Amino acid sequence: MPLLLSKHRAPFYLFNGHLQTIIPGLFRQVEGVQYERERLLTPDDDFIDVDWSRVGADSLLVLSHGLEGDSHRPYITGMVKAFNAEGVDALAWNYRSCSGEPNKLLRSYHLGASDDLDFVLRHALASGKYKNVYLVGFSAGGNITLKYLGEAPEQVPEQVKRVTVFSTPVDLKGSAQKISKVYTQRFLRTLGEKLEQKRQMYPNDLDLTDYSLLWSFPEFDDRYTAPIHGFKNAEEYYARVSSRQFLKDIRVPTLLVNAKNDPFLSQECYPVQEAEANPYFYLEMPEEGGHVGFAENFRKNRYYSEERALRFILSGQA
Repeated sequence: MPLLLSKHRAPFYLFNGHLQTIIPGLFRQVEGVQYERERLLTPDDDFIDVDWSRVGADSLLVLSHGLEGDSHRPYITGMVKAFNAEGVDALAWNYRSCSGEPNKLLRSYHLGASDDLDFVLRHALASGKYKNVYLVGFSAGGNITLKYLGEAPEQVPEQVKRVTVFSTPVDLKGSAQKISKVYTQRFLRTLGEKLEQKRQMYPNDLDLTDYSLLWSFPEFDDRYTAPIHGFKNAEEYYARVSSRQFLKDIRVPTLLVNAKNDPFLSQECYPVQEAEANPYFYLEMPEEGGHVGFAENFRKNRYYSEERALRFILSGQA
């Protein structure tokens, strides 16, 4: 029964889930990560920018960031640095529109874009350098990763050995309804800026009238995410791409770490029954951690997410 007890405890000065979420996101700095960018041309005449941090290894970590994140977020660079120090190459991919310039197509990214993860992964494997591949995902990237593993498990490359994801909204409808307006407005602001760039590229396909009146993700996803990406509405989008339905079919050892005080996650985002039923799927639910936080010693730049991923992936310890 892969339900795991957690050893994580947040520092006393980060005494609730909001502080544990906000402070690392705003103030954490990671030094020493040097990326080499590569632009991948996709089969649909678009591009995806990926950032490499190589140490000459035959093992590779592929990282998927959160909503409106990118490869330079400290939770990504911190993980890159940790695995590089253990002799593992890293590839952090930026979703379409997240690398600093708009992608070419009207479509952008969404929380079920596992086809893009597969494309990036197979590009890395085509080099022939890597015997072992590990996946790490955060938040939106966790959902993409879990969906990828479970929707067609027989097609996951054999080089993919172990996976860890953090703060993952495995039930998108529940998460969209749970997240507060304060967090939502921050995301809607940057998403709106990207939509304005796309409106200039595709003036006949996007209507941003009264965009400022949107107050929730269901409203945004119903008006933009769903129709742009081929879904009838937000309800269908959430139903089809939420990763919880795919957990039962995962066949690669996979650890999900969702803090119980995560302000982004609804009760449906703690898949206890799925962990009890699938010996490949491990679930850890720390009492603390916030959303993509997991600071243990903020001043010394120590984060449980990095220690936990290293232990599960490289040491094979549940």
